[in-house]
Amino acid sequence: MHFTTERRLDDGVREREFTLGDVPGTLWTPTTSPAVPLILQGHPGGLSRMRPRLQARATHAAREGFASATIELPGGGSRSALPDIDRARSDLQEAIRAGQPITDDIVDRLVLPLVERAVPEWRAVLDALLDLPEIDGPVGYSGGVISIGVKLAIVEPRITAAGFFAGSFVPRSILAQAHRVTIPVLMLLQWDDEYNDRQMALDLFDAFGSQEKTLHANMGGHTGVPQHEGENSDGFFMRHLRAAAGG
Repeated sequence: MHFTTERRLDDGVREREFTLGDVPGTLWTPTTSPAVPLILQGHPGGLSRMRPRLQARATHAAREGFASATIELPGGGSRSALPDIDRARSDLQEAIRAGQPITDDIVDRLVLPLVERAVPEWRAVLDALLDLPEIDGPVGYSGGVISIGVKLAIVEPRITAAGFFAGSFVPRSILAQAHRVTIPVLMLLQWDDEYNDRQMALDLFDAFGSQEKTLHANMGGHTGVPQHEGENSDGFFMRHLRAAAGG
């Protein structure tokens, strides 16, 4: 892992951009704490565009004593384009504009290649982050793309709690694996999200094998998540990451 920039934010947070191979990312850590737990911040791609929201989430987490990290998705931002995924995204947007059903084929072509590429990258970044003296674990996952988060929760034993954003279409093959998610889950659902299959999101939540799982559904579209859900997310990770750390 190579750190390329560093700055101190006004609220006592150290922000560092990094690269691991050809994967760019950002790490936020509290400046007043020793080794702390880590939250992996998922997002739908376009790290530069998403930075204000990710930074806000990381700042809230830092106030509670957590580090946060994110990476650019394959094909996103300055990374090499993935034409097949770009075509699938265009097909999805065209279907939404035309009011047509979103077929399983479109969802599979868009989401499954991202999962296949992003999950190994996240795990490699996690290896590097946990080698840093300021990161001690345990680890949580927060955000989307929800299928990436679900797959990470299945294959990565170091992740002990997950806050999923139900804001993207879910392939049926991911739904079929969801029973293997057994860690505590908090899932956020925007009831009128134009980029999400509401029933599929409900089916996914039902399929999780977790003994503790909570669904928060709010009225509104994709970008209308209420501010108080950030506080709920902070409380969720405070309970579960600190419990896993023995704190």
